[in-house]
Amino acid sequence: MQGFQRRVSLHSMDRRHALAALALVPWLPALQRRNEPPADAIRHAFDRFETFRVKVNHRGDWMLLRTSTTSGLTGLGDCSHSGNDARTIALVNEYLGALKGRSIFDVEWLRQWSREEIARSGRPAAVALSAIEQSLWDLQGQALGVPTYQLFGGLLRRRIRQYANINRMTTDRTPDGFARSAEQAVVAGFDAVKMAPFDGTPKSPADARSAFVRQGVECARAVRGVLGPSRDLLVDVHSVLTLDEGLALLTTLEPLKLYWLEEVSPADPLSTLTAIKKAAPMTIAGGEALYGLPAFYQYAAAGAADILMPDVKWCGGMLELRKVAAMAEAMGLRVSPHGPASPIGNLAVSHLCAALPNIEINEFAFAEAPWRAELIDPPEAFDRGHLTVSDRPGFGIRLNDALVRRLAQ
Repeated sequence: MQGFQRRVSLHSMDRRHALAALALVPWLPALQRRNEPPADAIRHAFDRFETFRVKVNHRGDWMLLRTSTTSGLTGLGDCSHSGNDARTIALVNEYLGALKGRSIFDVEWLRQWSREEIARSGRPAAVALSAIEQSLWDLQGQALGVPTYQLFGGLLRRRIRQYANINRMTTDRTPDGFARSAEQAVVAGFDAVKMAPFDGTPKSPADARSAFVRQGVECARAVRGVLGPSRDLLVDVHSVLTLDEGLALLTTLEPLKLYWLEEVSPADPLSTLTAIKKAAPMTIAGGEALYGLPAFYQYAAAGAADILMPDVKWCGGMLELRKVAAMAEAMGLRVSPHGPASPIGNLAVSHLCAALPNIEINEFAFAEAPWRAELIDPPEAFDRGHLTVSDRPGFGIRLNDALVRRLAQ
């Protein structure tokens, strides 16, 4: 009897499976196609690309990328500041040759594929691949008819507060020189200014280091005098100090009421930054040089900073920055993207800033080039130190080819 009951049960199960299979017959063609890319993904595939070198100033050039699809769309990306522009452009050529025919929607696939390349070739590879990925998000927005921020969760804020990084435009590295740069930023409407007055600190002897640091502090005091108490001052140390020097600097800078102090010491070992943050009376920011979510997790878990600063060009791209921000949100940390970049890079990260809940403030390379507003059409929309993202599809901009050709000569 038990065997009979078992046979009946199996027979009933087979019958149910058969009926279910018959019910699915009309859907079989769709199920067979489920692993095939949709028609739009095939139509919007990589086709051609161009790279442009734009001469900016003594701090270096901007390297720009424009990709085209088989459907005729064009997307933009920023591949500047890798430390080796020639290598970066060579890698862009190599990677886009390998990606020809891929769908513009294959971003997570590109992220996975990128890891081995970045492990092999370092920052030039990270910057090259980030520029490609930026162009993908620009292209996707255009293909779908939505601004890029909609692809990252939708609009939380249209106006993104920017701080004016005056470091790159300041050639007179004295208190008066920094003060004049800060005055220009205030006149332009910025209510937050960042400086890096300790650049060039000598490695030895100790007396020379101490004198240089004292001068850097005087530069910061001069800028605070220009800004007054109602505007924000940010100081970047660019990782040039030891633990003892960094701890002493905390006390010296405390009266300046900094918005944040950035990258006081090298990140290796992380215990140095952790000790500085623990002792700091002001907010500590950092992490601009990190690549990939695991590195940011290690940095954040060590307690190295209150604010994480992923650079969209270096960290692994826009999707990686989004993942870093989500991790930071879970850990109760804020995010402020690093990026003294071209208008293209700035708008790419601004679309992220518009959609991320724990964004603090964004970086703007102030007064690097008098023609900055002409590089893209329409130009970045600034009002009193805030950038407004548009509702045009993608990044909503086009490159000024005539200006690019002139500046490249």
